[in-house]
Amino acid sequence: MTLNWKTGGLLLGFVFFLAVLLVKPIGVSTQFVILDGIVADAVSPGFITQTEDGYTSTNAYMAKLDGKYAKSAANPLNYSFIFVLAMMAGAFLSVRARGGLERGEGTMPALWRANFGDSAAKRYAVAFLGGFVVLYGARLAGGCTSGHMMSGMMQTALSGYIFAAGAFAAAIPVALMMYKKEA
Repeated sequence: MTLNWKTGGLLLGFVFFLAVLLVKPIGVSTQFVILDGIVADAVSPGFITQTEDGYTSTNAYMAKLDGKYAKSAANPLNYSFIFVLAMMAGAFLSVRARGGLERGEGTMPALWRANFGDSAAKRYAVAFLGGFVVLYGARLAGGCTSGHMMSGMMQTALSGYIFAAGAFAAAIPVALMMYKKEA
């Protein structure tokens, strides 16, 4: 079952609208920093400490903003962290609903197959690398695609429009270079 892009776009817009209306704008890249803090504190107890003023960390990045990130890592059951976990669960359920990851005609896009072959390992490696580059850039920019572009544009923030223009200015030439053959 596939979702029409128009219907999907309207549903996505509605979800973003509800999130801003009821809770706060959606942004998820910070939650990967929080996950890093949770893991670091599990591996090295004392990485995050509670003080009489709140939380802090031996890591300057986790301690910035008066320990906001350290506090979130110490108490991760908050809206944003659960939202990220729910995104992963939703992706897993979507894959299962479509029949799983078994190799078959429907699981590997024809465009990918035409340009790069049938290697699932290659596809996973490229997807991981692309995700890593996007996440690194997002953290460098102080946000993420959902925070800057989706939530930012929805709130008519100039930075959201600038980010969207930059994202497409980079994505279009990369797609043209990667996908030279048509399906």
